[in-house]
Amino acid sequence: MCGRRRDVFVMRTLITGITGFVGSHLAEMILRDHPEWEVHGTKRWRSPRENLVNVEESITLHDCDLTDLSSLIRVLDEVKPDRIFHLAAQSYVMMSYRAPTATVDSNVNGTINLFEALRTLGQDPLIHACSSSEVYGQVRDEDIPIKEDTQFRPASPYAVSKVGEDMAGYMYHHAYGLKIIRTRMFTHSGARRGEVFVDSAFARQIARIEAGIQEPVLKVGNLDSVRTFADVRDVCRAYWLLLEKCPPGEVYNIGGESTMTIREMLDLLLDMTDLKDQIEVTVDPELLRPADVTNQVPSSDKFKAATGWEPEVPYSETLKAMLDYWRSRIKNNDDRR
Repeated sequence: MCGRRRDVFVMRTLITGITGFVGSHLAEMILRDHPEWEVHGTKRWRSPRENLVNVEESITLHDCDLTDLSSLIRVLDEVKPDRIFHLAAQSYVMMSYRAPTATVDSNVNGTINLFEALRTLGQDPLIHACSSSEVYGQVRDEDIPIKEDTQFRPASPYAVSKVGEDMAGYMYHHAYGLKIIRTRMFTHSGARRGEVFVDSAFARQIARIEAGIQEPVLKVGNLDSVRTFADVRDVCRAYWLLLEKCPPGEVYNIGGESTMTIREMLDLLLDMTDLKDQIEVTVDPELLRPADVTNQVPSSDKFKAATGWEPEVPYSETLKAMLDYWRSRIKNNDDRR
């Protein structure tokens, strides 16, 4: 764990949800590319920490629950961050249908608690509030590509919670002057992506089939939905540039440039295994959403104009990294259930 260097001026960044997929990659990027920054992160006491295996000795972790205002006040008072990347969320859409109240509590009330804690302490860091492309819901064909002023049509409790988080960021900037910049990130993937998300779920099943611990039957949901995919490494660069170059109060769509149906994405993954011709693909009704969002194609023009950011990692490389991640976990007996 890194110490608090009181004898020199140190810039501190706080990542909520640092144990998660994007949070762990962001911590790695900051330590590698911006070593002048001290990295702190919030975690719940029960949070798994395997995503931090490469960085845990170089960061400072703080036990915190965003639904508990007092714990946020304690952490913020200790860290006094110069920048906050607010990534912590209940982010699984299907789970939000099963636990809508918990999803809203975590994502909306947790975000408001963060902002209230900052107000209580009188702190004034730059804040990245991470919303989601899911706020746009089922978009009409004439509204493709999706711009920041496209109407919200949330189609899940998760999407509703992200509308709330998004609008809380807007309100706390305009009402109280908090330096909040919002993003609406479109689909993003890579190694360590959770197994419940579509491309990672497919990659995990393929790796398990290759290892002989799953029958050669790959379960899928709706394969006709259109998504635009980005690599998590490009996402982390984007988030850093956001706080470097964008003014508080603004909102930006951020997305990759690899647009395809879920079926086409699955075909790319299957091309990466020698067992392609032996795998049967079957629809599992449990994987079908009550209300699906079938056409997510972003315009990132506003963000690119503000920052000069461009996606760099080919999606084929993203898929390969994800598949190799699951192969490695299975080989090391970390995913044999």
